[in-house]
Amino acid sequence: MSDILTLGIPKGSLESATIDLFKRSGWRITIYSRNYFPRIDDPEIRCVMARAQEMSRFVEQGTLDVGLTGKDWTLENGSDVVVVTNLIYSKASRKPARWVLVVGKDSPIQRIEDLKGKKIYTELVQFTRRYFAERNIDVQVEFSWGATEAKVIEGLADAIVEVTETGNTIHANGLRIVEELLVTNTQFIANKNAWEKPWKREKIKQIALLLKGALKAMGMVGMKLNVAKENLEGVIKLLPSLNAPTISPLYQSNWFAVETVLEESEVRDLIPKLQKAGAEGIIEYSLNKII
Repeated sequence: MSDILTLGIPKGSLESATIDLFKRSGWRITIYSRNYFPRIDDPEIRCVMARAQEMSRFVEQGTLDVGLTGKDWTLENGSDVVVVTNLIYSKASRKPARWVLVVGKDSPIQRIEDLKGKKIYTELVQFTRRYFAERNIDVQVEFSWGATEAKVIEGLADAIVEVTETGNTIHANGLRIVEELLVTNTQFIANKNAWEKPWKREKIKQIALLLKGALKAMGMVGMKLNVAKENLEGVIKLLPSLNAPTISPLYQSNWFAVETVLEESEVRDLIPKLQKAGAEGIIEYSLNKII
């Protein structure tokens, strides 16, 4: 087949989440040990493994048609790519990652202006340099090869710029967050030339649609129940939904079937209330996609 879309799968921290997301979206990706070319059950797609930090460069160059990477690394590399969609995880699935400016708990630094003339270590070097340059704060930014938090603890740096979700590890190590520099998320990006080709654009849009649908379904469930006519209004008032619940009359009776979509975390408290309100035959079921 002449039409093949080359898809970059991020190797490292995003790898398992990406494979799981594609599975929920309808594609099965199989990773082989020591092999940078995973198999996918779609003859129109070819997969290549690449580190998230480098993904936007390969997509910009055209080595890859599309790929998944963090918004932070697209900004860090200054890559000229098409951001097809931002893949925002639902609040029920995970918290967004944040790049934050961190100092020692007892440091005299209270705001970013206090870092003038100081040294900062980070993996996000170019972004951090631009961030401070845009605010006319002269700092020395150095690349960190790892153990970034230890550089502040050992006095090797005045501050660090580090990624975190909850900030718990930062606080546990006796460090303090001064400012949030960037909230990042996973992006589905495309090469500009690939995006201009009709077949590839349609394939890319198909993947984006289903990835977003799978993400939207994370942490959500469907619920079905039956309720008598006299109890219908009371039950409906209890039910959350994306828009409004679906209500259908049952054959030759004064009962109704009700169906809705809600966050899984709400179910355990909701079911006893529904039962008391007269609902019967309550069924909860999992969702793969919400489009």
